[in-house]
Amino acid sequence: MRFTSINPASEDVVASFGEMDPKDVHDMVGRAYTEQKIWAQCSFEHRARIVSRLADILMRDIEVSAALITQEMGKPIGQSRSEILKCAETCRYIAALAPTALATEELLIDGSVADITYAPLGVVVAIMPWNFPFWQFFRFAAPALMAGNGIILKHAPSTFGCAINIVEVCREAGIPDDLVQCVMIDVPQIEELIGDARVRAVTFTGSTRGGEAVAQIAGRHIKKVVLELGGNDAYIVCDDADLGVAVDACVVGRCLNAGQSCIAAKRFIVHASIVDEFTKRVAARFDAMVVGDPMDPATEIGPIARADLRDTLLDQLQHSMMEGARQVTKRSVNDIPKRGFYVPPVLIDNITTQSRLFREEVFGPVASVIAFNSDEEAVELANDSRYGLGAAVFSQDLDRARALAERIECGMVAINDFVRSDMRLPFGGTRYSGYGRELGVAGVREFTNIKVIRTK
Repeated sequence: MRFTSINPASEDVVASFGEMDPKDVHDMVGRAYTEQKIWAQCSFEHRARIVSRLADILMRDIEVSAALITQEMGKPIGQSRSEILKCAETCRYIAALAPTALATEELLIDGSVADITYAPLGVVVAIMPWNFPFWQFFRFAAPALMAGNGIILKHAPSTFGCAINIVEVCREAGIPDDLVQCVMIDVPQIEELIGDARVRAVTFTGSTRGGEAVAQIAGRHIKKVVLELGGNDAYIVCDDADLGVAVDACVVGRCLNAGQSCIAAKRFIVHASIVDEFTKRVAARFDAMVVGDPMDPATEIGPIARADLRDTLLDQLQHSMMEGARQVTKRSVNDIPKRGFYVPPVLIDNITTQSRLFREEVFGPVASVIAFNSDEEAVELANDSRYGLGAAVFSQDLDRARALAERIECGMVAINDFVRSDMRLPFGGTRYSGYGRELGVAGVREFTNIKVIRTK
C-alpha cells in the first residue's frame, strides 16, 4: 500500500510513501523502548537543554517547515509560520516549566514522610492529525519528552512529509535517534502497535469515531489514553455584548485555518434582539475574505485539506439547505478557483436544532446562526450537542458571562474572545470531545506514573 500527499490548492501529488513492513515497525518500537530507559535517567537539566534546542531549530527552519505545511494541507503561509512559532515558544516554555511541575512533593503524614513522584510511563504512541501537523505533535511531545517518555509518531497520511521533517528537527536538536520515530502504517498495523507490550500509552487527536476505535484497542490492553477529539463549539452573543468585539472574534474563530479546527466556532447563538445586525455584519466580513492561493500572503482562506473533506462539508451544507436553512452570504460555493479543494466562507441561518450544521462537527468555513431569548435558552442550545470541547460568551456584564460560562459543559470557555490553545493552560474537552489534557502543568504530568513513596 502507498500513501499519497496531495497539494489541496493545485491537486498535484506532493509525495508518495510506502507502508512500512510490520517487522520494521516492531524493531522501531524495540529501539524506542531501549532508548527511553536511558532518557528517563537523564536529568531535567539535560532534557530541558535539548527540548529548548528544538525551539532554536524550528525557528531557524521556519520558512521550510511552514512551506511544507502549506503544501501538504493548504493552510495560508502566514498561519503556517505562526504554527511553527507557537511550537517553538511552547518548547521553551515547557522546558522551563517541567522541572518544577515534575518535582517530588514531600508531605508529612502521621509521623511518616510521603514523597509524591512523577515517573515516565515509557513509550507513547502519538496518532496525530493533518490540520495542525506541527503544533499537534509538539504540544504533546514537549511535555512527554520532559517527563522522560519516548515517542512513536503515526501522523496523518496526507502530512507524512511533515512527520519526516518533525523527526529530522528532533534529531538535529539532539534527541536520540531512536527516542522519537515516525511510522507510516495503515489501520491494521495501528492496532498491533497499540497492543505491543512495550508501548505504555497512546495519545490520539482526530475524529470521535477514530477516538472510539483507539480507546477500545487501548482498553483491551489496559493502557493510558488521551483523546482530543471533535468539537461543536457554541459562541453565545448576549444582548449587551460589544457587537464589534463579538463579530471580530466570531469571524476569526470560525475562519482560522479555513475552519479546520476542533476548537473553531461552529454555532453562533445570538440574542434575538441583535441577531439581525450580528448576521449582517458577519456575512459582510465573510463575503470580503480573500479565498485563494495559500502561498499568497494576501490569502485569508486556503483550500480544504482533502477532496473527501470538502465533499463532506458540501454535503452537510446541501442537506441543511434542503431542510430549509438559508444562506446569508452572497458568494456561491461554486464561485471559487476551479482547481483545488476550495470552499468560501458561508453563513447560514434559519436552521433548527436537528440540522446537520447544528448537530455535527463542521470542519470548514461554514457557520450557522440561531437566536435565543433568555440566558436559560442560550445554555440549553449550547449544551444541545454530544461534544464538549470549547465555547465562548460575549457580554459586557462579566458576572453574567461568567455565570453562563460555568453552565456550559465543555473543557474551555473564552469570555469576549475566541477559543484558542495556550501553552500555559490545560487543553482538552469532555463528553464526545475526549478526555485527558495537554499543555500546562496538567499536560506535563499527563504521561507520568504518580507514585507515592512513604517512609516510616
